[in-house]
Amino acid sequence: MTDVPRSIAFFELLGFTQIVDAPHYARFECSPGGASFSVHLKLAPVGRDGIVIYFECDDVDREIGRLRDLGVQIETDPVDQSWLWREAYLRDPDGNRICLYHAGANRLNPPWRIDSDESTDL
Repeated sequence: MTDVPRSIAFFELLGFTQIVDAPHYARFECSPGGASFSVHLKLAPVGRDGIVIYFECDDVDREIGRLRDLGVQIETDPVDQSWLWREAYLRDPDGNRICLYHAGANRLNPPWRIDSDESTDL
């Protein structure tokens, strides 16, 4: 991120809770579930299509509507994908692409999942 305070404001707008604050670093809690993610200062953005950050939410359409009402520019509206996820895209203040998605059970257990008993140890 090229501007950590601006990124903090953006991710708080998305609904994440900041739990660590340092001059060039911030960490956020994703609830429920106990997951977290961090941002840190980088002098130049990676590039328009260099990074995609994925966040799962229960209702992509409702979340996109909420963000649009707050003035966040939405790049693509929610779409059902062939891999059984519903996805929508926006960008963070540095232009990194963010995917809000809902996969539900298909995130860990898609119909094409490779079962561990079918795999072979090398």
